[in-house]
Parts: sequence; C-alpha cells; structure tokens
Amino acid sequence: MADHRRYFEEIELGEEYESPGRTVTEADIVMFAGLSGDYNVLHTDAEFMKRTVFGERIAHGLLCLAIQSGLFTRATAPYATLGSGGLRWKFKAPVKIGDTIRLRAKVVDKRDLDKPDRGLITLDRTILNQRDEVVQQGQTDLVVQKRP
Repeated sequence: MADHRRYFEEIELGEEYESPGRTVTEADIVMFAGLSGDYNVLHTDAEFMKRTVFGERIAHGLLCLAIQSGLFTRATAPYATLGSGGLRWKFKAPVKIGDTIRLRAKVVDKRDLDKPDRGLITLDRTILNQRDEVVQQGQTDLVVQKRP
C-alpha cells in the first residue's frame, strides 16, 4: 500500500490551505453535548436562548475546534503526524445551527526537535463562517515524522 502522507521535509513554510465548507447541524450539537457532558443552556435550551444576545442556541466552541481538525484533513494531503505539540486558540464569535464553516490554514514555522526522526510544524488556523466572519482563530503545533 502506498504511503501518501507528507513528511516533515516535504512541508514548506508559507504553504496555505483552505478546506471545503461544513454545515453545523442540530444533530452535531446534540451528539457533542452527549459525548462531552456539556449540556449548558447555550447549546441545549432553545427557549432560554431566544431571550439572550444570541437569540438562538450556539454550537460548543470545542465542537467547532474539533470540526476544524477534520476540515484540515480535507484541505491537504495528510501529514505524517505523530501527535499534537500544542494549541493556542481564541473563540471570536458564535457558530449557530445552520452556519457553514471552513478552515483556512498557513504553515508559519518549521523546526527540528531533539529526536532526529521528527520535527515541529506550526500552523496559523482560522475558522470562517459563510459570511467570511472569523469565528475561531489560533495556532497549532504538530509533531511530524521525518522521512524514514
């Protein structure tokens, strides 16, 4: 079976990716509430939320963070990732049921690690909604295998 993963040496500084969109559904929110145990009224009580500044239920911030991880895999060939090296993240605006989000990412740093078989890739990541508004933004560090 061919290995189509991209190794550390093959990833270039400045590479940019943009994913296709993905619509956040009520089912996503309900399933994430069950999975995480986060049944906060922000996500689960439609009547309560009608009386708030949001006017309706909003998606969990961590749900959208998880979705962007999946969107990244649809934006570029998979990296030979060994694990996460860190996360710096901001939640900028709510995501509502029916919003379509997409990921824009750029490789902004690349460096060797102490172990000679791996390196660290840093990406700026931005989640945008269907109106091109930034809803989440931050940086992720990925530990990526070097070519064997």
